Amino acid sequence: MMNLEVFSDFSERLDYNFPDMPLYIRKGNLHQFNDYAAAAHWHADMEFIVLLEGSMKFSVNGHVIHLDNGSGIFVNSHRLHYGFSPDNTDCSFIVVVIHPSLLGEESSFIRTYWSEKSGPHMDDFVVLADQIDWQRNLMASLQNIYEEAHCAPSPNPIRLASQALSICATIGDHLQLNSEQSADAPVLIHVQKMTHYIHQNYDEKLTLEDIASAGAVCRSRCCTLFNKYVGQTPNSYLTRYRIQKSCEMLKETKRSISEIALACGFQSASYFSSIFRKQMGLIPQSYRKQKS
Repeated sequence: MMNLEVFSDFSERLDYNFPDMPLYIRKGNLHQFNDYAAAAHWHADMEFIVLLEGSMKFSVNGHVIHLDNGSGIFVNSHRLHYGFSPDNTDCSFIVVVIHPSLLGEESSFIRTYWSEKSGPHMDDFVVLADQIDWQRNLMASLQNIYEEAHCAPSPNPIRLASQALSICATIGDHLQLNSEQSADAPVLIHVQKMTHYIHQNYDEKLTLEDIASAGAVCRSRCCTLFNKYVGQTPNSYLTRYRIQKSCEMLKETKRSISEIALACGFQSASYFSSIFRKQMGLIPQSYRKQKS
């Protein structure tokens, strides 16, 4: 069995709700992302999304699924995924992300079970529909754990852990071997290496050659893989990721526009402002003022 953790356990760090419990449970909207599209990423965590309003497209390892209001999706560990709207229409959703460490020590009986369920030959994802009893009940459980996580004055950590374990147990019962996706597993390692390289080095001057070399492929193959599994060219992905990181810095720090530009890999503040305006529809200063 191929190990998708050979070079990294994640492509993004998650801001978990609680310091000692690896759960990310929040509401979100597509408009919070640049051009209504999240950056393609992966992590060891299992991810669940329930749409509350609107619709969106969701890509998992290059497979694009349409999700409507009242539906949802489970994404297995280490799958390259992102949500997006091709026509820039917004939607709201609950996202629940559970790290396997919540299931116990790595060599434990529970973790061994989940390692089998999250392997590269198992289902990459499961679409959740309101018409199927167990899926409807699972989506209700996801809303319940959201309500518990955000209840005042503070949630019950034992109930949270119990709900998370129940959700994992339910989806585990319905994950099956999928031999059709086995051929994609080696290819996806190249894609993950290249996106990981961008995430780790976006602040530096990167060329297509650099990105392709990180995945041990030629430039032409690099472009083909990005178009198939990430839905955009390598350079477009790099620019979007830089803009995403700059948005975080504009909201969370008091660094100057020039400092943020250089920290995100742009050659000058004026060039950064020009690209930012094309991507976001306003200049960085206005974005910072709006978000504050």
